[in-house]
Amino acid sequence: MRSDPPPADGAPSPLADEHEAPADVHEAPAEPPPPGPVLPPAVPEIVEVERLDWDAVLRAVDPGAVRARIRATVECMEGLLDRDGGPGLLFDADRDGAADRAIRVRALEIETPLWFVGDLHGDLLALEAALACIEAARPDATPAPRIVFLGDLFDDAGYGLEVLLRVFELVAASPERVCVVAGNHDEALRYDGARFSATVSPSDFSEFLDAHLAHEWIVRAGKLAVRLFASAPRALFFPDGLLAAHGGFPLLDLHPALAEGGDWNDPHCLSDFVWTRAHPKARRKLPNRASRGSQFGHQDFADFCALAATLGRPVTHMVRGHDHVEERWAVYPAYAAHPLLTTVALSRRLPRESFGPYVRVPTIARWVPGAVPQVHRLHVPANAVRAVFPEDAAGDDAEGAGE
Repeated sequence: MRSDPPPADGAPSPLADEHEAPADVHEAPAEPPPPGPVLPPAVPEIVEVERLDWDAVLRAVDPGAVRARIRATVECMEGLLDRDGGPGLLFDADRDGAADRAIRVRALEIETPLWFVGDLHGDLLALEAALACIEAARPDATPAPRIVFLGDLFDDAGYGLEVLLRVFELVAASPERVCVVAGNHDEALRYDGARFSATVSPSDFSEFLDAHLAHEWIVRAGKLAVRLFASAPRALFFPDGLLAAHGGFPLLDLHPALAEGGDWNDPHCLSDFVWTRAHPKARRKLPNRASRGSQFGHQDFADFCALAATLGRPVTHMVRGHDHVEERWAVYPAYAAHPLLTTVALSRRLPRESFGPYVRVPTIARWVPGAVPQVHRLHVPANAVRAVFPEDAAGDDAEGAGE
């Protein structure tokens, strides 16, 4: 489209008609056309991942080998957390100070892949499948991918220690490529100097740690988890309008204080990022401060998006975990104006899940600029799921399986 430069002051336009009014006669400027409708972020097609090397994935699920490396893993992770300036994890450089846990990401390199991995709850098989998928999807000669874990690494039986140690290994290898967002089970883990505890149920990981207080390196791994998640992000605000958190966002009753002070690190705001749950159909849900797991509706999310824009953090869509949907992912139609993706990486039915098939299809999601992250369904063979998590032992604590 041609765009001619504006004429100099007092000079006629080169395209002006010779009978045009003199330059000192000013006409009222034309009204700008009304803005068109703002379209919501697109929801990309689902990617069905079926042709991974599943034998190699199953070989990688080796709890004994992971535990055999525990000393080296823990010592390296302790060194990272102890070093001046912090561990230098992905997006740490975007923090507004060391205590900032609601991080506004300034920029993202489009050419570097970015993946979101939701709740694992000790699912070492799903973690190894996710890592294999991420590597297989990496185009030749592109930078190493970045990974955001959306929280809840342990509890619900499974291999909580081994999943924690594998994430530690990923961090130790390339801290600048891994971000670990705190989930409610991660945040709930406590250590009082003598014993571990948790303020959430189920809490079998803290019970496992207490049962191994005589094991120096298991205890040090547990203490590292408490330390890491104390300072871990609760929310990530991306420049394309994507919000990433484990649970949700500050609910309606917090909006006046947030609008007035802009304190994203208010403890109530941070708690809502971690603990709140999405109602699939409701328009609004009243905040219930008697429970940290209060629900929100689609209009609640729209209201938050409007508020965030006035505070310099535009939000148009979200990726989260927390809710263990049967399909292991969900984009609820009621949230069409501001899409919300729930994704969890769970390959089996958890002990507290009463219904549905035992073998599930875990999901992860890849960042797509300006769109909802693209869901990848990992079709782990059923025999692999049952080999790692025997169905007849689903109610037992598998934490000791690697010993």
